[in-house]
Amino acid sequence: MSILAELLPAVPPVIGWAVHARWLHGRLTTARRDPLTGLWTRDAFTRRARRLLRDKRAVVVLADVDHFKQVNDTHGHAAGDALLAATARRLTHAVGHGGTVGRLGGDEFAAVFIDRDHTAPDRLDTLARVLARPVDGAPQVHTTVSLGWVRAADHHGEELPGLLRRADEAMYAAKRSSSPVRRARLGRLLASVAGRRPGRRGVA
Repeated sequence: MSILAELLPAVPPVIGWAVHARWLHGRLTTARRDPLTGLWTRDAFTRRARRLLRDKRAVVVLADVDHFKQVNDTHGHAAGDALLAATARRLTHAVGHGGTVGRLGGDEFAAVFIDRDHTAPDRLDTLARVLARPVDGAPQVHTTVSLGWVRAADHHGEELPGLLRRADEAMYAAKRSSSPVRRARLGRLLASVAGRRPGRRGVA
């Protein structure tokens, strides 16, 4: 029997249920968080992102750490974990309280924020420079992060999976270019994206 179960009979029923509800809420929240970075997991991120996409000013961002395997191979997995945690903190700070950030898996992150002042290009350029800084306390651990982004208003009626695929396409264009940030192109998605990256899946 858990400590919580032992304590509940000793307090009035209403208070006991309130304590139990808070405990359950805490457990559920923990389950929706990635244990390494503290970010929302895929399902929890999806729910929050969909709510934000009701605002026509929403921007969807996909971020992928460049040369992550090389960081692990050179400095060890602890250094790689520190890099992922630092990337998560910096993304969260850049998005702010009104947005949401999730870890989709491995070294891939997604974010949605509301571009209230129409400064998304400048914000993301600044973010790319911040993400390229060394990890605090470990100057040898650093790399760039490629960012692809899309403005929801440019693709009226398109839902989160499609917007993430567009951001994904832009992110890989950034990896192939000299710029770490790329905006998604207008028009149809390139059919080659899915074939080029068989291990990736959009958020459903």
